[in-house]
This record gives sequence, C-alpha cells and structure tokens, in this order.
Amino acid sequence: MKLVVIMGVAGSGKSTVGRRLARELGVEFVDADDLHTDAAKERMHQGLPLDDAMRRPWLDRLHALLAAHEGTGVVAACSALKHSYRDELTGDLPDVVFLCLVAPRAVLESRLEHRKGHFAGPNLLDSQLATLELGDDMTVLDATRSVDDLVAAARAAAT
Repeated sequence: MKLVVIMGVAGSGKSTVGRRLARELGVEFVDADDLHTDAAKERMHQGLPLDDAMRRPWLDRLHALLAAHEGTGVVAACSALKHSYRDELTGDLPDVVFLCLVAPRAVLESRLEHRKGHFAGPNLLDSQLATLELGDDMTVLDATRSVDDLVAAARAAAT
C-alpha cells in the first residue's frame, strides 16, 4: 500500500482531500499539523514561519509515522513545501507519493480568511508561497476543482 502525502500551502485543501482519500482507500488519515509542538503552533499563529531547524523534529516525527504505516498505507496532510523536506519525509521509504494541491493566491486568501480555529492563517501565506518548490517528485493537482474531482484525481495518482 502506498504512503500518500497530500501537500501544499495553507488553505489548499490538504486535510479535506486527505480525509476523503484515506476513507476511500480504507487507510488511516494523519494531519501533520497535529505533530507540531505547542510552541511551533503558537509561533505560526503569530505569523512567524518555522525555520528549517525548528521544522526538522516535526519532519522526523512524520517520517517515523510514515515508516510505521509502510505495510498498511496511510494518507498524511503535510505542507512539505521544499524538496529537501520531501527528501527527509521519504528517507528510505520506497513508496511515498506526493500530491501537491495548488490554487491561485486569491482563492487561498479567501479560504484562509474564512477558516476558523486553525493556527495557520493568512499571515503565513506569503512565506509559504515563497517557500513552495514544485518539482518532478510530485503530482500537481488544481485545488480549485471540486473535492470529488480532487479525490478521484488523487486516488488515480496514488494507486
């Protein structure tokens, strides 16, 4: 079974698509935001992005989680913005699939302004868009499509 990482900037729909995809595949869903420390969440809530040193323990925790699901499969929602982050997540795991949700800035801003109760708000969008590195290590999906269409496309790309 594949290890699937639904990735992208805040507001792209990672958790929504990831939960549905996991349900359809019959595997566990993990939101990598839950693996951040309280201090990291508070920093991001203040609009301050994490630097690579602050992010490394979080990436290590997510890599361990992916490795623990190597036999059963898992869908994880994780920003995974840099190629180096994706390399850390993959490590020695052969079957990690990265699906990147992308949307125009105006769409992302609108979603973030209407999102309630999450530590990552519109004030992080600039830094996340500047950090996002698209590449050939992922499948890019248009996050303006309907959730049903995105889940179908994600399922096709992940299997």
